[in-house]
Formats: sequence, structure tokens, C-alpha cells
Amino acid sequence: MSAYLLLLSTDHCALCEDALSMLFSMPELAGMELRVVDIASDDALLDRFGEQIPVLQFWFNERTEFELMWPFSAGDVSTGIRRLVLTGG
Repeated sequence: MSAYLLLLSTDHCALCEDALSMLFSMPELAGMELRVVDIASDDALLDRFGEQIPVLQFWFNERTEFELMWPFSAGDVSTGIRRLVLTGG
């Protein structure tokens, strides 16, 4: 079982920096893997998410289970983590 969070962002994105700071401040993320992907390096991601970043994806067994579009709150992330961990996706 492999669960992790993936933050889609890019450089010089103030909202992305806000999202990352919020995630780093959350004790609920202790022990969870957080990956950050710069969508500017992938044309498909840029086309799909270019105007919507930051986007937080919840992954389980190498597939996206669900995602949160900005603005999301710490409460939204906590609920997503519980859903991911307790139900396995």
C-alpha cells in the first residue's frame, strides 16, 4: 500500500507557496510523503492544470483517488488524508 500527496504547482506562484506553507504546518502530514511537481516541465499537466494551480492530489497505489483545487483549507486536507488512509483511497 502506497499513499502520498502530490502538489501541482510552479515557480513564482504565490498561491502555490501559500499552499505549500500550509501543508508544511500541518501535523497531520507527519509520516506522509508529499511530492511537489512543477507543471511547467510537463506540457500535458500545463494544459490540464495551468489556470487551476495549486492542485493537491491524493494518491493510493499509484493512481489518483481525488484532488482538491485551490482554495483548499487545512480542514479539507485533513479530511482528505483521513479518507485516503482509513478507506485506502
